Amino acid sequence: MTRGTFYRVEHETRYVHTGRASTSQHVACLRPRVSPRLTLHDHELDVDPEPGAMVERVDYFGNALHQFEILTPYQEMRAVSRSLVEVWPRAEAIDPDESLPWEAVRDAALAADAPFDPDIEFRYASPYVTLDPSLAVFARASFPEGRPFIAAAVDLMRRIHTEFEFDPGSTTITTPVARVLADRHGVCQDFAHLQIGCLRALGLPARYVSGYLLTDPPPGQPRLVGADASHAWLSVRCPRVGWVDLDPTNNALPDVRHVTVAWGRDYGDVSPLRGIVLGGQRQTLHVGVSVIPVEPPSAQSA
Repeated sequence: MTRGTFYRVEHETRYVHTGRASTSQHVACLRPRVSPRLTLHDHELDVDPEPGAMVERVDYFGNALHQFEILTPYQEMRAVSRSLVEVWPRAEAIDPDESLPWEAVRDAALAADAPFDPDIEFRYASPYVTLDPSLAVFARASFPEGRPFIAAAVDLMRRIHTEFEFDPGSTTITTPVARVLADRHGVCQDFAHLQIGCLRALGLPARYVSGYLLTDPPPGQPRLVGADASHAWLSVRCPRVGWVDLDPTNNALPDVRHVTVAWGRDYGDVSPLRGIVLGGQRQTLHVGVSVIPVEPPSAQSA
């Protein structure tokens, strides 16, 4: 039987405080999301100090979350997510020029007899994606009248990759997308938010995707920007095709080198680890991510 591509993923997060934190509560969004293109063979989340309680739940968007609380004082908290995943290529190749005209996708949910759209929230502004008019102006160069939706979205992805500089430290997660557009630099979260904002400004559905990139590229291929860290890209939804992933940071349609963890309206819905800490004074965040290709497990150990 044909197998997918296997990866062992480790994501370590450390919070180091200058003082002692008394207690804290956290929500982790670190478990890779199971889908027709991703099989999760194993996952564990280790937290030190040991939580007083930990529960697993599923959020509104279908993402797996771990919610835990630490009741003993500490100066350093460490959370390590370890996963074994199998990633499959898309079953059918996508021809961007065969998708519906973008106006038809925009108008699909607006018709009087249109059925309820369960993904309607992906067409509108969200906390980290405000719809400044400048976004629609920038997007329209890729969306002339009658152009196929996916072809236009791919062109917009290419323009962001070409015209914007990957510049760590130039923004924070709260930098408005209009500022990213004006300054022409940022990181993967910014570029995902920017393209999502451009699409939504035209009335088109787009969602934010969090995940990882393969650490080491195949022989002879360049290393992808964003490796060794959490990565972000977006998906657009097109009738008759479904959701299609786009990675503007790398000008790529994600395939087996991208590992999806979660999706939502924007980063705020799927941040890897968030919480509330009592005490601790100032804190320093350290994050390390490894995505390592591995051989498929043997039949005996599967």
